[in-house]
Parts: sequence; C-alpha cells; structure tokens
Amino acid sequence: MDLLKDFILQNWSLFLVLLAFVIMLKITVFLDQKVIRRMYVLIALIIALTVSVFVEFHLESKAIYPNIRIVLMAFRYSATPVIIAQIIYTLVIKQYWSIFIPSLLLIFIDFLSIKTGIIFSVAEDGTFKRGQLGYLPFIVAGIYCVQLIYLLIKRSTKQITEIIPIVFLAFAFSGGLIFPFIFGKAYAQIFCPTIGISMFVYYVFSILALTKKDAMTHLLNRQAYYNDITNNPQEISSVINLDMNGLKVINDTYGHAAGDKAIKTLAECISINIKNRQLPYRIGGDEFAIICRRTSPEETREIVEKISELVEDSNISCSIGYSIREDSNMSLDAMLSKADEMMYAEKAKYYQTHNRRRSR
Repeated sequence: MDLLKDFILQNWSLFLVLLAFVIMLKITVFLDQKVIRRMYVLIALIIALTVSVFVEFHLESKAIYPNIRIVLMAFRYSATPVIIAQIIYTLVIKQYWSIFIPSLLLIFIDFLSIKTGIIFSVAEDGTFKRGQLGYLPFIVAGIYCVQLIYLLIKRSTKQITEIIPIVFLAFAFSGGLIFPFIFGKAYAQIFCPTIGISMFVYYVFSILALTKKDAMTHLLNRQAYYNDITNNPQEISSVINLDMNGLKVINDTYGHAAGDKAIKTLAECISINIKNRQLPYRIGGDEFAIICRRTSPEETREIVEKISELVEDSNISCSIGYSIREDSNMSLDAMLSKADEMMYAEKAKYYQTHNRRRSR
C-alpha cells in the first residue's frame, strides 16, 4: 500500500494532465478519429513507461530482483525513441508505420544488451555501466526529435500561431536529450511528465489554431480575418480580394462536390503564392482575401499575376481586386473599398463577356 501511495504522489500531476488530455480527445470535434486513436496509444505508452521507471527505481533502492531491474532498464531505453516515433506517427499527416523501424531495431539491441552489455550492464553490486553503444538510444531519440521538428515545420504554414507550439516542443524535447547528461538517471523520473505536459500543451495550441482555420480549405477563416485586420492596421500595406466566378453554375451542373473541389483549387492557387508576410483567408462561400503586411507594391502585383495565371491553368475563374496603401493617411476602410470596387468591376466584366447573369 505504501508503494502504491508513493507511486500516486510522485505521478499525480502527470495523471491529471493525461486525464485532461483524454477528456479533451473525447469531446473534440477537430481531429480525425485515426489521430485520436494514435493519441490514446501515445498516452498508454507514457503510462507504461511511468510504471516501469517507478518500479525500476524502487528495485534499485531496495537492491532486490536485479534480473527484473535490468529488463526494466532495457524497456526504459527502448521506450523513449518509441514514444517520440509515436508522436511523429500521430502529429505528422500521412506518416507511415515505417517510422518505427529504427526504434524497433533499437529495442532488439537494448534487450540483447541484457546478455551482452553492449548498451548497458549492471554489476553485482548494482553499479550501472554504459557499454560500447551506450549512447545509441540517445542518438536515435535525438534523430527522431530533429525529424519531428523538421516535419512539423515543413507541413506548417509558417505562421506564428503554428510556429510557437513547434518551438515549445523543440525546447521540451531538447531538454529531454540534454538533461540526462546533467542530472543523470534521475531525469528518467520526470521524462514522462515532460512528454505528457508537452503534448497536452501542443494539443491545446493546435486546437486554438484550428478554431482560426477554415475546415475545407485550411486557410484562415472569417473570424481570424476580422481579428487580424484590427490588429495593427497601420502595418497593412495592401489587401487583395478574390471572388470565384460561376460557382453556382458548377454546383447546379456538376454537383456540390465539384463546387467544393473548385473552392479548394482556388485556395491552393492562393496558398502557394504567398509568403509569411501575407495571410490568406476564406471569408465567405466563394470569397477570399489576402492581407499583406510589409509588402511592396511590386510584390502585391506579382502575387495577383501569379494567382491569376494559376487560376487560368486550373480551369476555374475568379475575379481579383487589390488596393495598395498609397500613403500613411489612407485608411484600411478605404483600401478595402478600393479592392472591392476593382474586384466587382472585374466580375461584371467576366459575366458580360460570358453572357451570363451574375449569380454566385
């Protein structure tokens, strides 16, 4: 009973975080069910490692069952890379199970070390000794950490709301690689809380980011647009408004699935032509906007030209209007009005040319 009490007291904060994690996964509407299942596996691995580490350190303190202790050490060395691989498998879209191959090979080597001492060994007096490949588990875990951060940055939109949680994960995991050499094996007792808290915080950041995104196009949504245009509006150097042409015709002729595909296509044409200083939004059914900060007039016109070229090559049509801040006295409302005027003039020209009644 005292052992169970010590276990609960040492890990109570971790259990609370994991419980909150499970509750949020149960009620979330933002994540795919496959991702949620992988999150549950990750939580189970963290709990298993927590129990293993506690039992291992208890056996060491009592100097009993050395054979069980060495097996638990092999499990501890193996579990860390597996957990990080599971994080990659969970967070990175379209990641295949092959990500686990290095960690599975390490498991084999770690348990082989029980007999050979190639990773670690424990003397009869309980003294730990690092083997010839003693740093291999840290190297594999480090490679996984670097790969995780690289893949998360690569798949992100490079916006600050996505970069902050990635930096947080990088900070937490780098500590997990460095601290064992500073604090020794005692760090193993806080590794699981570090991973659990880090993942929970990252999840919260991710949910907050998703509330600002349009579910279909993954661009920023209307609410984010209204928030951002009121945030330091004097820094906005230009605005670009876009409105798809003939969406109702596509829906009526080919079905709403084709209309959704056309909207996604336009969103892709926008996304691949902007940089960090330009933010894209879907502000209506077929209406889009780009808010440009610290963007020169030449850059703005180049963005418009490239989007127009891509749209034309994609067999869809949209009207584009833009406005460039001519001087510091030009208000944001004036910029938005000017961009709208240009866009609606282009839309009227489109329907006149195609001899169609304007309809969305």
